[in-house]
Amino acid sequence: MSCRWMDNKFKQYSENSLNLLDMMVHNSTNTIELTVAFPEDLYSQASKASAQDKLGFTVKVLKGVANLFEKDYSSASWEEKRVDDFLNIVTQQADGLHSCMVGHSHKKNNKKLHRYFERLSNQVLKQMDYSAESWELIRKEIKTHLMRSDLLISSLLNIN
Repeated sequence: MSCRWMDNKFKQYSENSLNLLDMMVHNSTNTIELTVAFPEDLYSQASKASAQDKLGFTVKVLKGVANLFEKDYSSASWEEKRVDDFLNIVTQQADGLHSCMVGHSHKKNNKKLHRYFERLSNQVLKQMDYSAESWELIRKEIKTHLMRSDLLISSLLNIN
C-alpha cells in the first residue's frame, strides 16, 4: 500500500500526539481504575483486516479520541494551547489517513467502537463531573489507543 501522507507524515504526527499526551499528565494520588473496558476483539480483528479496513478502523479511533477531547477539560488544569495542539494533530492524523483510503466502501459503522467512546464520555467523564481524575483516566486510556493505532498503521508503511 502506498500513500504519501502515511509514508511521510504519519510517524511524525503519531509521535507528536503521544508527546503532547505525556505533557498533559496529571499527578494524581487517586488510584481509580477505569471501569469501561475496550472491546479487545476489535484490535484483534483490525490487525488481521485488509489495509483499507485497518485505515478505516484507525480513523474511527482517532475521531473518537478527538470527540472526547472536545469536552470540558477545564478541571484537568491542562494548557489550552496544548490541548488544541493535540486535537489538531489527532484530527490531521484522521484526515490524512482518511485521504489514503480508496473509495467509500469503508464507511461501515463500528457500533462497538462507537459505544465504547460513548461510555468513556458518560461513565467516566460525566459521572466523575469532568474532574481532573476522570481526565487522567481518559488520558491514560487514549495513550494506549494511540500507541496501538500507531502499531496498526506502522504495519502498512512502506519500508524503503
